[in-house]
Amino acid sequence: MATWEQFESEAADLASTVKARFEKAATHVLATLRKDGSPRVSGSEVAFLGPDLSFGSMPDAVKALDLRRDGRCAIHAHPDGEGDAKVSGTAVEVTDPEEKKRYTTGTEPPGGFHAFRLDLREVVLTVVEGGELVVRLWRPGRPVETFRRT
Repeated sequence: MATWEQFESEAADLASTVKARFEKAATHVLATLRKDGSPRVSGSEVAFLGPDLSFGSMPDAVKALDLRRDGRCAIHAHPDGEGDAKVSGTAVEVTDPEEKKRYTTGTEPPGGFHAFRLDLREVVLTVVEGGELVVRLWRPGRPVETFRRT
């Protein structure tokens, strides 16, 4: 798995574009796995703090419980008319109180919160360019791949 910082070092242009998509809107769609393996989608905010893409949850929210049980997840950003940005990987809960302070953005709900950082498995940017659907895919340690469909 990889940090956001590794993604930036391996694919700076794509990382910049994807980050801008996520920063265009306050909330995004987080997909987690329920106990039975079926998908659950929830709203979530993300932050780019230190080397990581991070996100949080209210205490004991079902998405947090999903992630504690099985950290595999995906987050989707879709700013109007600008294409889709998707990141996927494994959410790792930050539980150490001192480390958790580094993941605090000031928008956390009162009464505590779950903090997660994402170990990236892949990043996908999908846009329409001219008459083509263009998909750019990054995976750790590999060059960006581009697929075009008409």
